[in-house]
Formats: sequence, C-alpha cells, structure tokens
Amino acid sequence: MRDELRIERVDYGHPDAVRLIAEVQAEYVVRYGGADKTPLDPLMFEPPTGSFFVGYVDGPEGEEPVASGAWRSHVDHPDLVSLAAAGVRRTAEVKRMYVAATHRGHGHARAMLSHLERTAAESGAEAMVLETGTAQPEAIALYTSSGYEAIAPFGHYKDAPLNRCFAKRLPVVSRTRLDPTR
Repeated sequence: MRDELRIERVDYGHPDAVRLIAEVQAEYVVRYGGADKTPLDPLMFEPPTGSFFVGYVDGPEGEEPVASGAWRSHVDHPDLVSLAAAGVRRTAEVKRMYVAATHRGHGHARAMLSHLERTAAESGAEAMVLETGTAQPEAIALYTSSGYEAIAPFGHYKDAPLNRCFAKRLPVVSRTRLDPTR
C-alpha cells in the first residue's frame, strides 16, 4: 500500500468531501465541545474564487479519501487591517484542512497546505489567512513551521478566547497559467 497523496479538486458536496467535513466537525466537537459554526456557502469554493480539494492514497480496496483542504477568496476583508496596511488586498482563507487520524504523520497536511497556497496564488491571492485554535497545537505547529505568522483575530470566532489567526504572503504567480482546478 502506497501512502503518497494525490490531490483532486472536487465540489463541496462531493461524497468524499462531505465525509471528510463530517470527520473534521466531529473532531471539533471533541476538541472544542461543538462543531464549527462558521457560515459557509458551497459556492465560496467554486473556481475562480475558491476551491475544495480531497487528498487520496492507495488503500487495500482502492483509492481512499484521507485529507481535505479548501480556500475561499476575500477582497479587502474588513477584519484584516494589518494585511491591508501592508498593501495586501486579495487574500485566500484556508478552510476545512483535515487529515484522517489513521493517516497523520505522513506529510499529508503539509502537502495539502502547499497545494492550497499554490492554487490560491495562481488565482491571484496575495496572502493566505486562516483561523485555528489552541486545542489544535499540531495545526499551529504546521502553520508556523510553514512560514505563517500570527495576526489579529478575524472571522466568525474572532472574539473567542481559543481563536488563533495566521497569515502568510504568497509569491506572485503568472496569471497566464491559471487553472484553479489543479
């Protein structure tokens, strides 16, 4: 059995996406006492203003969905004052990053995050932003080791005491090779 991650863009309502979203929500219940209530519209994850991805590995019965990650665009987000002051107008927000418990420790989260950064940059994002929480220390370690820096709280949970927000400037990518489905 090979554990190399193959990442594919899918619709938010794709059965594999739905299953992984349910798993991450169940993990939020364990870690925070409740599911993530951030209002999300599936259309936020449709190119060119967003994308949802599922990561697959070869399993005993074929390809297994083991990871998810998505991004949605923000232009001039009112809570991202520090980024606006630095001249950043177009951000992409990481959403629904998750790796199934049985497949953690294989680099899948880092591969998915790198894929999200690349595809968001190709769609014109200047920075990636995200919300996480103190009950997810491994997520915070991933983000900080990937070059993310703490920023002022934003988003649905900006006033929650466990909320932690991060941002990372993205490299400028030639828009002539844009394909948000990759």
